[in-house]
Amino acid sequence: MLKNKHVEYYMNQYEAGKIKVSKYVVLLFNLLKKHVLNRDDLYFDNNLHEQYIAFTEKHYFKLMPFQKFITAFVFLYHKNGDYPFFPQFFLYKARGAGKNGLISTLANFFISDLHGIDHYNISIVANSEEQAMTSPMEIYNTIDEAGKDSVLQALFQHKRSEIVSKTGKGTIKYHTSNARTKDSLRDGCVIYDEVHEYENSKIIDVFTSGLGKVKHSREFFITTDGFVRGGYLDSLKERALKILHEEVSIDDDPLFIFMATLDSEEEIKDETNWQKANPMFHPPMSEYAQELFRVVKRQYNSLGNSRPSERLNFMTKRMNFPGTDFETSVASWEEIKATNRPFPDLKHRSCVGGLDFASIRDFAAVGLLFKDGDNYIWKSHSFVNKNFLERVNLEPPIEDWAEQGLLTIVNEPVINIKHIVDWFVKMREQYGLTTIVADTFRLDLVKQALEAEDFEIKYVRTKGIEALLAPRVETIFAEERVIFGDNPLMRWYTWNVKVITDAKGNRTYGKKDEIRRKTDGFQAFIHALYRDDLIDEEMDLMVADIDF
Repeated sequence: MLKNKHVEYYMNQYEAGKIKVSKYVVLLFNLLKKHVLNRDDLYFDNNLHEQYIAFTEKHYFKLMPFQKFITAFVFLYHKNGDYPFFPQFFLYKARGAGKNGLISTLANFFISDLHGIDHYNISIVANSEEQAMTSPMEIYNTIDEAGKDSVLQALFQHKRSEIVSKTGKGTIKYHTSNARTKDSLRDGCVIYDEVHEYENSKIIDVFTSGLGKVKHSREFFITTDGFVRGGYLDSLKERALKILHEEVSIDDDPLFIFMATLDSEEEIKDETNWQKANPMFHPPMSEYAQELFRVVKRQYNSLGNSRPSERLNFMTKRMNFPGTDFETSVASWEEIKATNRPFPDLKHRSCVGGLDFASIRDFAAVGLLFKDGDNYIWKSHSFVNKNFLERVNLEPPIEDWAEQGLLTIVNEPVINIKHIVDWFVKMREQYGLTTIVADTFRLDLVKQALEAEDFEIKYVRTKGIEALLAPRVETIFAEERVIFGDNPLMRWYTWNVKVITDAKGNRTYGKKDEIRRKTDGFQAFIHALYRDDLIDEEMDLMVADIDF
């Protein structure tokens, strides 16, 4: 049985009912007991951990029990080879839970001679320079304020751009997420700050590729939740949950996971539950935690007089529980994720086509709408102009989606209508497709070409139908009756939709960002949904009896 007094203390605090933790931390405790703490091929370097604690508490601040618990596993090693058991750490906590402070102390300790590894360089990465500088500036200020005769200034050369160990020769540098400029790094540790802002893994892939040149390489992913859905954080959470639920072995994917959040939105009503999202609120609270708690409580008490967006921000940032502003969103992210279900057998089934061709210079979307009982099934494809991609640096993994067959990148001045026509002709070979619904905008570009292939075209005015469809759209997503298949592109389209409500309560659809947040696939879906009456379900029943 592995022994570390700080690990035992924190877990015992929970088991004795003295603190509350999230359901994910409970899963972590169980995972550690079953698959880590009972092993004889691992060891805690308790001496090194105590040196880290002493270093931190002498120069920075007193560590809380949960921080000593987390950092103990930074110094957990394999006996055979003396390399870290956990090379990656996912620290997911509410705003004010001391993520950057803890990272600052670890980074400073890692480049010191106490760590015992020379040239242990550290990169701190974030989307903005301001955020990336948070930890380096904390380290800089700590060293600067210690004074010229201090131990810290004797050991570290401190600049605003970097911190250098005079003895261990390691450096701490900050970087913004320009992935194209980081290929020559030789890091021992990379810290990814505010991961919720990362829409893809590009920057992470670049820095990860530089690891392995220095022993005991580590990566830290630190974040509060945010408002980007379908990005890197969501994929990281999915990965984490597979490990916590033991769908993936901790040996195969040794990611340390500390996810502090409310277990449900209802828990917000009991302030003793707030410690689940912010373990700084574990009793007894420090002076810092007491002041923070008063601020959070004041913000909570004012929510009744606030706009819905302020409650959304409070839940996401203070309680680390991402919500959805249903005043401006089509559906919650959980409802959108629920569209990821397999298609039934659709061969020869009746359907209606949907088309959005509003912008011929960037995206165009096509799709087929089927009915299966109460469910709406949407099989879609998109065409993307290569010139647009080169001009506008979109964050989502467009090239990956192209490889998956979800979209086609075309290299031409504008998207040629022939791509649209050819796709529908190909679909007609497999499904009962005769009718395509499209907006009247730019219809002159598509009408003749589609009718030449004997398709019947139905016209709609998008802004005219959205107010009529909005209640039904909200209902079918809420009841999880929409199926997109495993289509991250459609999930992205749908999350990008901004609901606009006029003075009369009519709801129409816009974009959360006019340039970078495309909605074309959703608009094509809306067009088809408006004429779902054209789907011949009786014919589907007859087709089902035919042995093809």
